[in-house]
Amino acid sequence: MKPAIQFNSVNYSIDGHPILRNISGAFYDGEITTLVGPSGAGKTTLLKLCNGLLSPKDGDITIGNLNINDYDPVELRRTVGMALQSAPMIDGSVHKNLALPLELQGKRLPDIQARDLLNDVGLSEDFLQRTSKELSGGQRQKVSIARTLVNRPQILLLDEITSSLDQVSQKEIEELIVKINRKYGVTIVWITHNLKQALNVGAYTWVMMAGEIVETGESELLESPSNERVRQFVKGELGWGSLH
Repeated sequence: MKPAIQFNSVNYSIDGHPILRNISGAFYDGEITTLVGPSGAGKTTLLKLCNGLLSPKDGDITIGNLNINDYDPVELRRTVGMALQSAPMIDGSVHKNLALPLELQGKRLPDIQARDLLNDVGLSEDFLQRTSKELSGGQRQKVSIARTLVNRPQILLLDEITSSLDQVSQKEIEELIVKINRKYGVTIVWITHNLKQALNVGAYTWVMMAGEIVETGESELLESPSNERVRQFVKGELGWGSLH
């Protein structure tokens, strides 16, 4: 399979303290890969390396066929979109929030495109004139995802986007992400603390611990891990999540 993002011996540290150690592997083009692991495993740091918010201490990251260091930063952010758990919004209407990525480029968002974006995430066009303060948590997350789609990214990074939502909203977002993946062929990398979600949504899963990749493969690995630490993790013996 074709890699969308390739890591080759990537390390990252802060003030001499290693955060990521010798990361090698690929997120496959057009697939959903979930990232799981205990808090402090380095998952968010890894995600930030993928769109240039952070730079590795050493090693190489390739997006498509181009080294990440050779991208224009603006073009990189268009290619690799990111949605966060907090779903940050600016004051004002939903339309104003959706238009923000284009306004930063000196462009405007036509109403028809704004309506299409809302349709993509399952919201009606009357949301365009609502203010961001009127939105529920699930609605905010849908608008945040729609905003990342403005630039039609090839890759979408998701950082625990359902962790603060109720079960109904979580399910809606899961279905939405699968729909976007299938409709546009977008490569998706999704950090989740929910192992059942990782198993149900991801085609592939990376398990990270203490800054290292401990096990990777098809998401079914979570049902029968080969690594002892991952087995303990899945059983909940590491104080986090369980499939059982």
